[in-house]
Amino acid sequence: MLRLLTGRRTAPLPPTRTLSYLSSDADDPPFSRIVKPPNPHKPKIKRDKGPLNSQKAHNFPVKSDLPFDFRYSYSESDPTADPIGFREPPRFSPFGPGRLDRKWTGTCAPVEGGGERERWEEYRKRVLGEPLTEKEVAELVENYRHSDCNRQINIGRGGVTHNMLDDIHNHWRRAEAVRIKCLGIPTLDMDNVCFHLEDKSGGKIIYCHVNILILYRGRNYDPKNRPVIPLMLWKPLAPIYPKLVKNVADGLTFEETKELRNRGFNSPALMKLTRNGVYVNVVQRVRDAFESEEVVRLDCSYVGTSDCKRIGVKLRDQVPCVPILFKDEQIILWRGNRDQESQSSRTTEASSAIDTVQAL
Repeated sequence: MLRLLTGRRTAPLPPTRTLSYLSSDADDPPFSRIVKPPNPHKPKIKRDKGPLNSQKAHNFPVKSDLPFDFRYSYSESDPTADPIGFREPPRFSPFGPGRLDRKWTGTCAPVEGGGERERWEEYRKRVLGEPLTEKEVAELVENYRHSDCNRQINIGRGGVTHNMLDDIHNHWRRAEAVRIKCLGIPTLDMDNVCFHLEDKSGGKIIYCHVNILILYRGRNYDPKNRPVIPLMLWKPLAPIYPKLVKNVADGLTFEETKELRNRGFNSPALMKLTRNGVYVNVVQRVRDAFESEEVVRLDCSYVGTSDCKRIGVKLRDQVPCVPILFKDEQIILWRGNRDQESQSSRTTEASSAIDTVQAL
């Protein structure tokens, strides 16, 4: 038996081929791809979903009955300030060529006619309807004042912009009110923000706490009859205005102005402003500081040079005061010549008293 086994082992083994199933096609099993019959082509039926926005429902040029001048920003621009130049030709309208029946002047698209304001006030009163009761106001405030509200619009450095009006009406299609959160420069004057929101949108502010607002649409609001608001296709470049800070402040000499700048720059900062912060109490604190100080410094590190100048303009009009220096993101404010102001007020009071005596 052992001999038989050893005899079998002495027989030559057939030559082996390594990985022959990968290299040789002859050893592979037959394979044929099963081709599925193509599905018959079904023509796609295009359904008309209607206009995606309010502009497609109108033929250009769009005519709007809103009784105010169309500006990029309503709360952060001064209609009385005349620019000395433009960074782009005034003929380039941000609404697009031929899309609006108003002419762009470089700063706004002015309204034509004076009877639109009365019709707008009548329309607003009709939409608002009867005033809300205290219970209804409390329910709306409870639903929309929280931070997790999905009906919210944020107001940043641009303030109340023109396209924001369309966003407000889009929220009003499915909600009675919209929550508005203000940050940055517009919070220096919240009354101005509230005025433009009510005047331009037609709604009513029912809640205002620090920088949180709730804008109510009205009892009789109809989304299908909303005002026509043409959208701005791009942000227009800001015009060129005169210098904010003069080399010599009014009522002072050059040496006195220089001495005030050095004193204010080396004095301790009244407060430190952060980027996109809430500046609700800044105006009152500057007014209180001017009761005892002549020059005030505000530390605006990391705020930005352009935002510093915007803050200076707001404080100049709200306090009022005189900005005398913007350097290294520091704002130096001078309270002005109080002696001249008091003397002029005394002269006015004396002249009015003399006129009263003469009238008697």
